[in-house]
Amino acid sequence: MTIIAPKSYHLRDALQERRVLCIDPDDALREDIRALRIGILNIMPKAESYEFSLLHPLGRSVLQIDPVWIRLKTHRYVSSDWEHLKNLYVLFDEAIEKSRLDGLVLTGAPVEDIPFEDVLYWKEVTQILEYARKNIPSTLGICWGGLALAKQLGIEKSVYKNKIFGVFETKNLNNKHRITGEMDDIFWCPQSRFSGIEDSILEQEHGKGNVNLLAHAQETGYTIFESADGRFLMHLGHPEYDARRLVDEYLRDVKGKKPGVEPPKNLDINNPVNRWKGQATEFFSQWIKYIHENISF
Repeated sequence: MTIIAPKSYHLRDALQERRVLCIDPDDALREDIRALRIGILNIMPKAESYEFSLLHPLGRSVLQIDPVWIRLKTHRYVSSDWEHLKNLYVLFDEAIEKSRLDGLVLTGAPVEDIPFEDVLYWKEVTQILEYARKNIPSTLGICWGGLALAKQLGIEKSVYKNKIFGVFETKNLNNKHRITGEMDDIFWCPQSRFSGIEDSILEQEHGKGNVNLLAHAQETGYTIFESADGRFLMHLGHPEYDARRLVDEYLRDVKGKKPGVEPPKNLDINNPVNRWKGQATEFFSQWIKYIHENISF
């Protein structure tokens, strides 16, 4: 349950208050433990505040994690603290220059209703994902990140008129799977997106042997699936979110008068309750364990 983080890292105290031990990089070297280098390509708004959302579940793993924060050359990061990005984040080429990445996370981004080809940084993302498919044991895509991974597999998304928004009961389709197998048969999963992939398309791809389908909800479709080789893992929900994040996104959308947005389902915006934290921790922990096993044998 350890994250490698400098003493000056702005979220260090917050992580340790939530039982995630943080150690300085120099102390980590003295421990002589092989930490897993997990690249995190963070393109969420206010990137610096989103970091906690990922470090907390990753840090609950029993393995030591060395997060490598990655920024894009072609992304403007208009809502993020540029000084923070310059001090902590590196470009992808720098991330892999000295040592391999054991895993990679591609976060969501508020562009899921825009064609991939119209996203300014799409070409750069595709180049990174092409490298990852060949050289990184597992890449996890969250929300838009999951749709981007699917696009790399030749699977197209559909844009919805109304946002899939709220917390939904989701069925675990494979209780023997190495990552989702220990999650509950039915679990709650937060969603916040304007696009997805039609069930019929994913079922066709499954029939061709291209993907394994891992979780499904009646209202949201297939939520978790993976490439047949296991290198791409797609989660179209937001397991890393806390309950307040959904409320904040709703208030943001209302303020911006974004069409097609209704209050999040199965969540009281005046008293939001997290019903998925345990499942999220299990998901990320098993993903980290899967990476460890793949680089150890």
